[in-house]
Amino acid sequence: MQDTVLLIDDRGQIDAATERLLEAARGLGYPEASEFALRLAVEEAVRNAIVHGHRDLPGEPVELTWDAKPDAIRITVSDKGPGFKPSDLPDPTLDENLRKPSGRGVMLMRSFMSSVEFNDAGNRVTMVYERPGA
Repeated sequence: MQDTVLLIDDRGQIDAATERLLEAARGLGYPEASEFALRLAVEEAVRNAIVHGHRDLPGEPVELTWDAKPDAIRITVSDKGPGFKPSDLPDPTLDENLRKPSGRGVMLMRSFMSSVEFNDAGNRVTMVYERPGA
């Protein structure tokens, strides 16, 4: 399947964009259990890009791209913000960080995706979801 590119400039568009990705996954025969992982990862990545990446760029769209194939789905979320260093995020599982709101989204993305990589600037994340049993 050819790359799909969507520009999202508000949180209300995240559900519609996620549903398009899930339709592509269903069309390729991904199991229903895959939908939770894909939805969670995309919602977290896009929400982070809008809320954090474009904090000072209201209305600037975030780019969501995916390439869905029978064995894996590659998803990229890019923003035009200054980026961040994922290694600087506090570990949300440590007692002293349990009440801190940051870091949980990235942790969840890493938990449900086969791979999660950030570019050097920290304003683009590429996630791969490998189809179970592929």
